[in-house]
Amino acid sequence: MDETTTNNEVKKPAARKPRKQTAKVPSQKSKKANAKSITVIATGRRKSAVARASLSNGDGTILINNKSLDLIEPKELRSIIMEPFSVSPTAANLKDKINIKINVFGGGMSSQAQASRNSISKAIIAFVNNDSIRNEFNDYRYMIADDPRRVESKKFKGPKARARFQTSYR
Repeated sequence: MDETTTNNEVKKPAARKPRKQTAKVPSQKSKKANAKSITVIATGRRKSAVARASLSNGDGTILINNKSLDLIEPKELRSIIMEPFSVSPTAANLKDKINIKINVFGGGMSSQAQASRNSISKAIIAFVNNDSIRNEFNDYRYMIADDPRRVESKKFKGPKARARFQTSYR
């Protein structure tokens, strides 16, 4: 055993060398981050489906539950989701300049598509923050107003809300 160290003594770590200070050159990425970046979140509902749309500056990407819009089948549902862009010329011009990420759950396929349409419409209105786009959507009220109809609850004396059990007389 070495005479300079004993079992009770603890060796001190070596002193760290100071790091070289280098000047950071701003990259293209940081310039984009400094640009005005707006993110808007809007909610749409239809029956028991709820969709939350997050809209931000980007390149025109639309994701629904982390899947591309092109993978949505049948194509009629795609056309329902994209309806806000076909109705409003302002929204159509904005389509290639924004990214939309939608998280939708509950309900069926059609209800989810309609809830997604509502959330996109509301997010576009909030993103533009202008009365002119709201006026463009006013003719299509079903796009900016959630459908308040819900399923009626089941009652006793029957299998469903309104239907009654059959009676037998013999």
